Parts: sequence; structure tokens; C-alpha cells
Amino acid sequence: MQGFDRQDGSRAERHFSRLEEGLLRIAGICLALMMFVVVGDVIGRYVFNSPFSWSYDLIGLYLMVAVFFLTLSAGLAGHHHISVDLVRNKLPVRLRNILLGIGYLASSGMIFLICWTGVERFIEAWTKGERLASSVGFPTWVPYALVALGSGVAVIRCLQRTVEHARAAITGIEPARLMPEDTSILPDA
Repeated sequence: MQGFDRQDGSRAERHFSRLEEGLLRIAGICLALMMFVVVGDVIGRYVFNSPFSWSYDLIGLYLMVAVFFLTLSAGLAGHHHISVDLVRNKLPVRLRNILLGIGYLASSGMIFLICWTGVERFIEAWTKGERLASSVGFPTWVPYALVALGSGVAVIRCLQRTVEHARAAITGIEPARLMPEDTSILPDA
């Protein structure tokens, strides 16, 4: 997977990539768990006429949040996010990297706001011992912790990309890891 090439980059980059891999694995486990809970809930509902009272809360508040936020940074590392290649590939290397650096810097700021809000809500929910008003009473700090963790790691990845694009804009040399693999289905014009 692009972005997880441990032979490319510094020691810090390799450790950070391992962190992203770990978060991606946890998200995969959460996705599998989500499927098992849904199947169990359906069987309970239609075979035994006794659905799980807690499945909606577990899936909606914990597992979906984990799957989304724990994969953010890995998605950025592997260029699995939405990008518009139509214009980007036509721009000169320096200008392209200036614009991408600005985009990653702006993304860092927006994702940091999400992270900060997650941290604030986590602290509040933790200190107050907040729980859902449901049959199980799940603690509400867990999803906020997932938001803070996942978006915090994504902020670091965005800042790292900002620095790499700034370096490429200055030197005019663009490392292959900065550009996504060509997956277009359109022929070259």
C-alpha cells in the first residue's frame, strides 16, 4: 500500500506509518464487528423475535466513528482521498506543489478544529461521567476519544504533507510518494 512503504522516509516516518497501520487494523476489526453485530441483530429480530437493544448505539456511536476517524490519516498517506487530477497534472511542478501545500495546510487547520473539539468533549464527558440514556448506558467519552485520536493523527499527516510539498515547491523535485498512482480510466490527451 502506498504510504506504508517503510523503506522510504525517515525513522519517524516509518514509526508514524506503523501507527497509521495499527489504527487501520483497529478500524478493520471495528468494521468486522459491526457486520457481526448487524447479522446477530437480524437473526435475533427475525428468528427469535428478540433484537439486541444496544446494537444501534454500539454501531452508530462507537464502531462507525472508529471506522471513519481511525482511517483518515491512512487515507491521506495512501492518496485515497478525493482529488481533482484534471488540472493538477497540467500545472508546473513548483506551482502544483505550492497549491497542494496550501491545501494541506488549510486541511490541517480544519482537521485540527475537529480534533480540538473532540478533545474538549472527551474531557467534559470523562470528568462528568456522561453516559447514554439507553438500556446499556454506554459512556460517551469513547467516541470523542476516537475523534480526537483519529483527527489528531490526520493533522500530523497533513502537516507532514504540507512540509513535503513546500520542499518540492522550493527545489522543483517532486518525490513519487507525494503524487497518487495514476488510476484514471481516460486515455492521455
